[in-house]
Amino acid sequence: MRIVITGGAGFLGYHLAALCAARDATPVIVDVATADTSEYPPGTEFHVGDVRDPGVVARILRPRDGLAVDVVVHAAAALPLWKTRDIRSTNVVGTRTVLQEARAAGVPRTVYISSTAVYGVPDKHPLEEDDPLVGVGPYGTSKITAERICTEFRAAGYCVPVLRPKTFLGTGRLGVFQILYDWVHDGKRIPILGSGDNRYQLLEVDDLCDAIWRAATAPAGLANSSFNVGATRYGTVREDVGRLCRHAASGAAVLPVPALPAKAALRALEMLNLSPLYRWVYGTADKDSYVSTRRIERFLGWQPRYSNAEALIRAYDWYLANRESLGNATGITHRVAWDQGALKLLKRWL
Repeated sequence: MRIVITGGAGFLGYHLAALCAARDATPVIVDVATADTSEYPPGTEFHVGDVRDPGVVARILRPRDGLAVDVVVHAAAALPLWKTRDIRSTNVVGTRTVLQEARAAGVPRTVYISSTAVYGVPDKHPLEEDDPLVGVGPYGTSKITAERICTEFRAAGYCVPVLRPKTFLGTGRLGVFQILYDWVHDGKRIPILGSGDNRYQLLEVDDLCDAIWRAATAPAGLANSSFNVGATRYGTVREDVGRLCRHAASGAAVLPVPALPAKAALRALEMLNLSPLYRWVYGTADKDSYVSTRRIERFLGWQPRYSNAEALIRAYDWYLANRESLGNATGITHRVAWDQGALKLLKRWL
């Protein structure tokens, strides 16, 4: 099999490429950024290109040396920290372009990587795939619009499995989790909004990659739907972060803080570009946030291996082993650290 992975230079892309190669498929990486080829399995193909450009996408999806593309995994996306116009053009225009060109090239199916951000901040849990979609901010709204495009193509007879993963982490994941791990490593008190008695489901990236593989290879009659993906073993935020702190044995401990004033402060810092935490992160941090995975378990036979706490600990141990070699570079992707901004000052007091 040849599996094209858009956004393949990112955190999910290099994990998915490793899984594809392990299952005798050739990963084909497409990204506007240049991938570090040394991190990928031998035989991986690399293309620098923008998913919003039909000509570029069409060229990449053409058969090569007599080998056609079997599946596209459309994971390219602008993240919530990006500018609104870039979020919309990448997540909406890019999705339509990829689906159009994949269908025109005769690719049998395209797996779209969406997000549970499409549910907004609901009161009902667990969330199921047929619950209302209410996006929060440009990112959530763009993901809903992109899913509607997938529905259009599905109605026209094209196979478009849609996966809605919870926040996923794993080895190599930095971004907002690097902030948590930095504080835990330094033995700080870890602020959590509210009491911490809410349940906030996560997802280990290897479990997500297995879900993607199943959506890419299962019979179309089973895969051509929308699926939630998340850990099935998780406790409260206080319990899961507490397990990480005890594992680190650094003196770090959970510190519940009043949610309303903390959110107001974070909102002000976000508006002043002094905090890397965006609204959907802190807006849901003190609320229950978990989805039902019954559909993907039933139709695709998927079962996750890792719990919330196990995923946090695995990623922390990787961070600890690689901390000295990560350097000081910051950015806005999941594979680099985020500038902590005003949170650095808070860290000094905790």
